[in-house]
Amino acid sequence: MKKVKVAILGFGTVGQGVYRILTEKRSQLKQMLDVDLEVAKVLVSNPNKPRPHAAKEMLTNQIEEILDISNLDVVFEAIVGEEPAYQYLDRLIEKGCNVITANKVMFSKHGKSLQEKAAKHGVQVGFEATVAGGVPVIKTMQNLLRVNEVQRIQGILNGTSNYILTQMRARGMAFEEALEDAQKLGYAEADPYNDISGQDAFRKLMILSELAFKEQPDWKDVKVQGINEITSQQVKEATEKGMRYRHIALVQKNYKTGEVHATVRPELIDQSHPLYSIEEVNNAVAIEADLLGTVTLVGPGAGMLPTASAMVEDYGDLLTKTKTVISI
Repeated sequence: MKKVKVAILGFGTVGQGVYRILTEKRSQLKQMLDVDLEVAKVLVSNPNKPRPHAAKEMLTNQIEEILDISNLDVVFEAIVGEEPAYQYLDRLIEKGCNVITANKVMFSKHGKSLQEKAAKHGVQVGFEATVAGGVPVIKTMQNLLRVNEVQRIQGILNGTSNYILTQMRARGMAFEEALEDAQKLGYAEADPYNDISGQDAFRKLMILSELAFKEQPDWKDVKVQGINEITSQQVKEATEKGMRYRHIALVQKNYKTGEVHATVRPELIDQSHPLYSIEEVNNAVAIEADLLGTVTLVGPGAGMLPTASAMVEDYGDLLTKTKTVISI
């Protein structure tokens, strides 16, 4: 049995979820993956803060301590924001370490360069958790692209916005009331701007665009509109007509002109639309391909265990693509 050293960058909700899976399911993962995963270090902002789930000697706020781990095979990155996450992963790849990220803000901008660098250094980058949490959108699209040409992607990529719109329709809530409800339940942050403005969905959409079309539209040309201007009266009138508001992120390519076009905005849809029935905090992605047609994936788009599970599953996929792993 090979023992593999791993590190975790960031110990918020997702980082703790990864740690929990790697420790609580260590025996099960040994059998499933044929490796013994040992968490060597966890990067945190304050190592003196009491953390009942991790031993203090395992915690550090110095990236150099992570870089100095001998035979470090993989790093799970769950830091919030573009920096210092990008520079950390860039250095770790240069060291010859595989990386798995859930950081959509960073990866939407730097994903291509990280993957190119990883290829040069003989390591891999996993990023399933950057889009739709535990829903296997990335793996599904990678499989489709072996034979199919993706033409269009539509998605509900932010569970907070979807929850708010659901409550406005199902319970007759005003926007502000539904947002407050989402915050109480932990679905929305104290500062919900990225969710309700469409910025969170936009970043995820750019990752899907890069994967599907090997390019992104010019960010300044993408119309991004949130849900905060939708009124309860509008929702009521739509419901009476059998229609629903959904916050839809869309990207498509015109293969004749080569143009990639994207929008993120609330749309009024009827029962014929593949995203009509998606409720509560669920995410969904409808992928339209030339041979397969339309396939729609639905599931929890966020949360500790769905997102952390996607990251650990990424490592399992990484192992199947790698003939050997670094062992001690």
